[in-house]
Amino acid sequence: MTPQTEESREASLDERITGALVGAAVGDALGGPVEGYSPAQILQRHAGRVHGIVGPWNGDAWRTARPVAPYHKGDGHVTDDTLMTHALVRVYAQVRDHLDAYAIADHLVPDLMTTPRWIPELEAEALPLHRIFLAEKWLVARLHYGHVDPREAGVGNIVNCGAAMYMAPVGLVNAANPPAAYTEALDIAGAHQSSYGREAAGVFAAAVAAATAPGATPDSVISACLSLAKDGTREAVEKVCETASRHRDFESALAPLREAVAPYDTVGPDYRSPSLGARRPSRLHAIEELPVALGMVLVADGDYRHAVLGAVNYGRDCDSIATMAGAISGALGSPVPEDWAKQVSEASRLDLWEPATTLTSVTREIFGRDVHRRRAHETAFTEIGGRRCSD
Repeated sequence: MTPQTEESREASLDERITGALVGAAVGDALGGPVEGYSPAQILQRHAGRVHGIVGPWNGDAWRTARPVAPYHKGDGHVTDDTLMTHALVRVYAQVRDHLDAYAIADHLVPDLMTTPRWIPELEAEALPLHRIFLAEKWLVARLHYGHVDPREAGVGNIVNCGAAMYMAPVGLVNAANPPAAYTEALDIAGAHQSSYGREAAGVFAAAVAAATAPGATPDSVISACLSLAKDGTREAVEKVCETASRHRDFESALAPLREAVAPYDTVGPDYRSPSLGARRPSRLHAIEELPVALGMVLVADGDYRHAVLGAVNYGRDCDSIATMAGAISGALGSPVPEDWAKQVSEASRLDLWEPATTLTSVTREIFGRDVHRRRAHETAFTEIGGRRCSD
């Protein structure tokens, strides 16, 4: 047996979870300052493509400049994508088992409502509820005030990437088991989203789980997604990734990926002025963020820096696209640039590594419970004559 070299060694569970969560946060921070703009606008504003952490679009006027005010997007600040991801990790740390929609009602919603935390974009300590977007405030309105069945609370919300953007922990808890990640994420996301927004949450979790498997590649991740995805989400992932496979640099892929996803995206060409049919339930459509993130990972052949910078320079909802691309690339084992991670951690006043340490421990506990439950089922099934001699 040939010994593994450092280059060929498989990344461990700890490394993959750390890569995914730190990678998601760094991608989020890089994408934040250019969110909502087009590649052409980004090119003009920054006199070239974004190649790292940049300042706010409107400089020191970020507190009052529209349409983003009063959020300090830039300078390494994470956004609500990371705040929600870390909140979900805290729920796993409380429950220490698989989650469902009721766990969102019982644990995530109180976390958002009752515990002040440092909010980088506000440069202040505040309740997370005061920062999250309207689609996430829906969780509080429906579950805390409306007492809606958590499994159905997502119905009626705008259909966007709100649930998908923080589902990386679900994929990591179900490491190397994409179908289980998909199923758990669909249950969790039922409290938040419906239709293709909920579907995207399941597929993104599956992508992260697939990326943690031994020998995983961008192609194997895409294959896992296509084996599980339904309706417009599946078609969008397939079309975007077919297009991505013809490119090896993000610059040439920017326009083609947008063209490939456009028939499935309800928002329309002007991201800040959505069409009247935008974000409504449909079996024919998909969120834009997940297919493009998968496409960028494919263009980059799994390289973290290349995938995230492609997502950032794509514009539109690029903080969420870069969050997803960063999580998948990090889970594949591609290293997150240390200088980026350090700067984002310091600027955001967040320990980006602590959630990964916590989730790794919880993931091992959950796996132990899964093994115990599986063996108990095997024993019971055998005792009632379910197992045949040839099994």
